Amino acid sequence: MKVRFTKMHGAGNDYIYVNTMNYPVDEPGKWAVEWSRFHTGIGSDGLVLIGSSEKGDFSMRIFNADGSEAKMCGNASRCIGKYVYEAGLTAKRDIALDTLSGIRRLHLDVDADNRVNRVTVDMGVPSDIHPLTLGCEAPAHTGIAVSMGNPHLVLFVDRVMEIDLSEVGPRLEHHPHFPDRVNVEFAQVIDARHIRMRVWERGSGVTQACGTGACATAVAAIASGLCERKVEVEMDGGTLQLDWDASTGHILMTGPATKVFDGEIDWNV
Repeated sequence: MKVRFTKMHGAGNDYIYVNTMNYPVDEPGKWAVEWSRFHTGIGSDGLVLIGSSEKGDFSMRIFNADGSEAKMCGNASRCIGKYVYEAGLTAKRDIALDTLSGIRRLHLDVDADNRVNRVTVDMGVPSDIHPLTLGCEAPAHTGIAVSMGNPHLVLFVDRVMEIDLSEVGPRLEHHPHFPDRVNVEFAQVIDARHIRMRVWERGSGVTQACGTGACATAVAAIASGLCERKVEVEMDGGTLQLDWDASTGHILMTGPATKVFDGEIDWNV
């Protein structure tokens, strides 16, 4: 059996997208591992399944490259908005997306050619924000934990480009404070409206960008008095605009969504 897929990325965070309304996928964790391999599969940070929903317009499930399931992904949310609109699955420019972290609301920026170039996602209200002592083996003695529907640990450093993500990331991912592991962001505040960030994602390792991680980084910086409530987070793959609304507590994330190619892959059950 052949499964049609679309390769997309949001600020370099690339996933394989499958419309399960046409191609139901059994054992998605298994296929996320096989299809995400760069030399023998398609190559990606993971697998995203687009489905129907009784609670929203569409549903999203995300499986990391190691087969584990994630509750939320901001970059994937933006790409789904582009996918469903440009595939003619909806004419709506405001979409309710059903995720394991709840409903996320997307607003599509559609150009004169009826193409979606940017998407704003209401990422909800961040929670469980607190400092955490890490010890002398980490690049910073303390970090800030933030939940964006998935767990994050943000470390502020002086020279983010000097951090060896592959060496430090796995240790912090398995920090005992986080029994289900944690996404780790290393951030350097450039000024009150600009942060440079790099990320180690649980289940995927080094990635070019992380939408929930960008939100967590902005929240940690704002809560620490380091940045204004509107801030840009620049990552290896691109830049996102974050706006933490003081009146509602919601954080809005705006950024690009890019289609790379369509393809088919043999599903050898």
